[in-house]
Amino acid sequence: MPHKLPPLNALRIFEVAVRAGSYSAAARELHLTHGAVSRQIEILEQSLGQPLFIRQGQRMVPTVHAQAFGREISEAFDHISAASERYGRIASRKVVRVNAPATFAMRWLIPRLDDFRQRQPDVDVRVSTAFSNEAGFPGTFDVAIRRTLERGEQFECVPVFTEYQTVIVSPALLAQAPVRDVSDLADAMLLYTETRPGSWESWLQQAGHASMRPVRTLRFDHFFVTLQAVVDSMGFAIGTFPTLAADLVAGRIATPFGDTRAAGNTYHALVPRDADKPLHLRAFVEWLAMQGKDENPG
Repeated sequence: MPHKLPPLNALRIFEVAVRAGSYSAAARELHLTHGAVSRQIEILEQSLGQPLFIRQGQRMVPTVHAQAFGREISEAFDHISAASERYGRIASRKVVRVNAPATFAMRWLIPRLDDFRQRQPDVDVRVSTAFSNEAGFPGTFDVAIRRTLERGEQFECVPVFTEYQTVIVSPALLAQAPVRDVSDLADAMLLYTETRPGSWESWLQQAGHASMRPVRTLRFDHFFVTLQAVVDSMGFAIGTFPTLAADLVAGRIATPFGDTRAAGNTYHALVPRDADKPLHLRAFVEWLAMQGKDENPG
């Protein structure tokens, strides 16, 4: 049976309008008039039988329903674009699409990509990021990197490295408020990350101070925000290594109790079993494993 689809041009303009947040912003991005965008949205609304945008002051903004619809349309376009690149006859470069947690991507993977480019100069690695509290796998990818091993048979799983956790702080704050014993942390500002619950508790237990209760705390939603707060001398946090090894070497952070370490998670590279696995994709996964082996020798 033929697919029952809304007008594709209207869908394309709608996706941009939702992403851009208004008709005017979409018109600028698409090099169309405001009226042309408005007409295509009206066509789509008639096709769907309900409004997608509402007026707020001088602007037309997407409804909550339209925002959810727009996210799914955007993912569908990503799949079409990826399929076109993968199966098109004219492919100028080989591409590996990687989806990874934001901190892992920023602090560990991206700084190492130049090494892969030197080994595979004809391969582009495109990195998209995911938050730890996101369910599932957003967008299109060839390799997903996650801290927990996904269950089921849908992925080939290749371990990359295993983290350990310890206290991190900025060198400036450590010089200003030195800590000589774990008990000194009770009066310090401790920084927590909502997407990494239990990190402080695990480390304090490993340090033999499981009953310690901090007086002052700050909480952040994602670890890369917590890391910035550490660098800005706002307090002490639990950091993960070797992910943050470069920051330690560069002097952005210090580890006052570096010999006291709590166990962390293992990062895995996940490759869908039902996807094509060209040689350049295999080369990237092997390179990941080799980089991880360097972090966990033996």
